[in-house]
Amino acid sequence: MNGLFQIKDSLANKISYYHLMLLAASLPFDRFYSHLILISYGIHTLIHLKRGAVKPLFKWRTIVLQSVFFITVLSTFYSINQHEGFNDWGKQITIFLFPVFFCFNPLDVKKYRPKLLLSFALVCTVTVIYLYADALITIRHYQLPLSAIISGAFINHNFAEPIEMHATFFSMQLVTALVCLISVLIKEKDRYIRIFYLLCSIILTVGLVQLSSKSVLMALFIIINIAVPYFILQSARRWKYVLCSASLSLVLISGILYSGVFRERILNEFKIDLSKATTNETSDGRLARWRVVTGLISKKPVIGYGSGAEIGLLQEVFYTHKLYNSYLNRLNAHNEYLSLWLKSGIIGFLIYVATLIWGFRMSFKRKDLLFFTFILLIAIVSLSENVLDVDKGIFFYSFFFTFFSFSIEKPFYSELITTRQQPRGILEQTDV
Repeated sequence: MNGLFQIKDSLANKISYYHLMLLAASLPFDRFYSHLILISYGIHTLIHLKRGAVKPLFKWRTIVLQSVFFITVLSTFYSINQHEGFNDWGKQITIFLFPVFFCFNPLDVKKYRPKLLLSFALVCTVTVIYLYADALITIRHYQLPLSAIISGAFINHNFAEPIEMHATFFSMQLVTALVCLISVLIKEKDRYIRIFYLLCSIILTVGLVQLSSKSVLMALFIIINIAVPYFILQSARRWKYVLCSASLSLVLISGILYSGVFRERILNEFKIDLSKATTNETSDGRLARWRVVTGLISKKPVIGYGSGAEIGLLQEVFYTHKLYNSYLNRLNAHNEYLSLWLKSGIIGFLIYVATLIWGFRMSFKRKDLLFFTFILLIAIVSLSENVLDVDKGIFFYSFFFTFFSFSIEKPFYSELITTRQQPRGILEQTDV
């Protein structure tokens, strides 16, 4: 943690560094702060733009990172609801802007990545502490028993309500923060710092259980028990870790199954999600919605109905199929893959899948645990949520996808300086 807020760099790069730190720190809070800081970061980047420091903009990496936005733009032109399609442009514009700003900004993201991620992890930890403090104050105010903290009134969306965050999207941030802390915890030598990181990890883990996002907990189980030992451990340490993590995972699962409220939240609601449609308007499962969506997709599978068409289309068919809860709450498909297929056709679906495959490939190629964690979270949560229809999901996707993609490569500016300093003979040999 030494020098977390102090770096040795130019004044412009220091300001860029603090912008990125604030951007990451603003993710758990109201979108106003994230967007305000992004605007400031963009203006600062353009003011200090240096031609020689600009990274190549027209590369496959940039196209991949922006591809979802381009899908939205193209499918708006034939949309049956172009007004909503243009609104989608506004929501997803950060997917286009982040790669551009990172190309124009000379800050060495790879160099400062550990500090930026650690600051993000600490903010997430403090946020969970705040949520528990708020819950305990509420319990005391209404003179409830302390055991009420694990009742339905204080789990999932109710727990995240004070910061007005969707429980699943906040859980995605917490998992990213937790894996970051586990990574530094394993490598840290100082005993007291290790204890501090361990306490922070425990707080984040408890917060994740309190939020009880089924898809995120599934991803976390894979990351902790498989990805962590694969990416950052070797030989004997790997097997010791696997035994320890598997034992702790079993204890955690047993505790969830033993607790009535968590069992209800995770197991019973999972059964409801996979149940067939019923006339009970309080139990519209995701599977019932997906069947309705696939029925619409089958009618226009190639190009879809266009951006902005999803809610209007689903309203009609939800009512027809007696999914009254989904109709009254104007719910979307709750599946990013089906949502893109519905709006942009098979082309949009395949491009999104190819984007995730590219991310997995790069994470394995660089043996980057945190990049893998991010992509796995997006891939799994996309099965149960429209990640790219909600501001916090879009911002999480656009910021971290760009951040990890740019932090796994050597800075272009340093490569340019090295190349210019090479003797002419070496340059000629390289060109040949």
